[in-house]
Amino acid sequence: MTRRACDGAGLLGAFRSAVASLEAHVDEINALNVFPVPDGDTGSNMMATVRAALAEAESVGPTVSAERVASAAAFGALMGARGNSGVITSQILRGIAEGLAGKTRFNALDLANALDRGTKAAYGAVAKPVEGTILTVIREASAAAVEAAVHERTVDAVMGATTAAAQKAVAKTPTLLAILREAGVVDSGGQGLFRLFEGAQAFLTGDLKVAARLPGAAGVAGSGAVPALTQAQHGAPPGAGMRDEGFGFETMFLARAEPGKPLDVDAIRGYYESIGESVLVAGDARAIKVHIHNERPDEVLAYALGLGQLSKISVENLDQQASDVRETRAAAFAGDGAAPDAATHDDSDGATGGSKAIEPLPLAVVAVAAGEGLAAIFRDFGVHKVVFGGQSANPSTGELLDAVTSVDAREVLLLPNNPNVVLAARQVSALVEKPVAVVATRNAAEGFAAMLALDPDKGAVDNAAEMTAAGRAIQSLSVTEAVRDATVSGKKVKKGQTIALDPDDGLVAVHNDPSTAVLNAVKKLSPGF
Repeated sequence: MTRRACDGAGLLGAFRSAVASLEAHVDEINALNVFPVPDGDTGSNMMATVRAALAEAESVGPTVSAERVASAAAFGALMGARGNSGVITSQILRGIAEGLAGKTRFNALDLANALDRGTKAAYGAVAKPVEGTILTVIREASAAAVEAAVHERTVDAVMGATTAAAQKAVAKTPTLLAILREAGVVDSGGQGLFRLFEGAQAFLTGDLKVAARLPGAAGVAGSGAVPALTQAQHGAPPGAGMRDEGFGFETMFLARAEPGKPLDVDAIRGYYESIGESVLVAGDARAIKVHIHNERPDEVLAYALGLGQLSKISVENLDQQASDVRETRAAAFAGDGAAPDAATHDDSDGATGGSKAIEPLPLAVVAVAAGEGLAAIFRDFGVHKVVFGGQSANPSTGELLDAVTSVDAREVLLLPNNPNVVLAARQVSALVEKPVAVVATRNAAEGFAAMLALDPDKGAVDNAAEMTAAGRAIQSLSVTEAVRDATVSGKKVKKGQTIALDPDDGLVAVHNDPSTAVLNAVKKLSPGF
């Protein structure tokens, strides 16, 4: 099949097939974890991200422009991004959407330009880009696309060059990163990106050989949907990781502008701030995501119906008693010691009267925790909202965003407590108007140490620097079992052995006996802490 141009339906079909390709290889990608631990999650994180992107792209329908499909996919990916690999993937899609802006259809040169924009966006999202990763793969793949577009005039030819270059770039990642070479694996994020390109190419060329490997490869031999994922692969839906709800009703939805009627983001935000709390209006004139707490979701949606096309509508009745407890803790944290006005959140017939508005907290803390036990400790330390997640269950950017916006505070500190959540956490600050500072904690122990250093009289930025230093001042270890033979930090590790890792996943100790492994690791900690 030869395509000189591709419209919105074609782009959607290619993206469906790309997602199907990644879904078929999730386990393969997860197994490429550098460290032989049982929680490699790059494939699952990328899968959750592109599934969110596909769902958003599907919601605009198959008859819209290529620009609309690309923009929807980028927005969905941003909200659903999980882990570092997912965030970088979302930025690649953002760049592609920017490259296709204004395009009803796109040709080979447009595709090459869009991929190049994807590379620039991905590199821009990482403070210290490292070669030998997914960044290298998108850079070399987009460069091949640009070169091919000079000589080729078909979209499928440029996509073919992109895919071939991605495969070659993945193969050489071990030559660029010693840690990959030592472990005997290629970069997992790069491999995931190659699988996405492979699926898109299969759709564009009608390659039945590749299509046969894709379960329900949508658009290759038909238009079926990508198969449903397991809960572990899909991840929780946006907001599902939150347990500390606000008061009243939480209403969320996506709105897309009608043709010729751009959205006035400031006006929309102003209206919702006048009728509710914890308001988030993120997006641009083409599409927005809205989050609001108030007592009248009917008013929220009545106004929304006049904005454009609505989707992803969610209305939740939040737990009143949990809100009272949270406000009490918030007041104590703020230092005034006063309990919230009981009438404000009263569950009775409303006859108490005399309720007063609660002033926003000067500073609130949102933390990620892997379970109820850790969450309870963080709450006792003064954390106002907990997002549930951790290794192999990274919360999405959307979940972190919902948590930050649902806290009624002027400034927010965000503790990811996992190195694979830090990049997603940093995306949040660009999506909200109030100051959000990320304390780059790598585990719960560092999070607890950071909380001990919190000064309620200081702002988020000043606290973040001091809390990060406090978190890094402690020593911690993680202990697990090797799931395969490997060489880590120059040491041989055999499947089934107990390994102890430092917060940066450096190998500290390995032994057949778990107790010995732990004791050997503890002996290597510096004295005096």
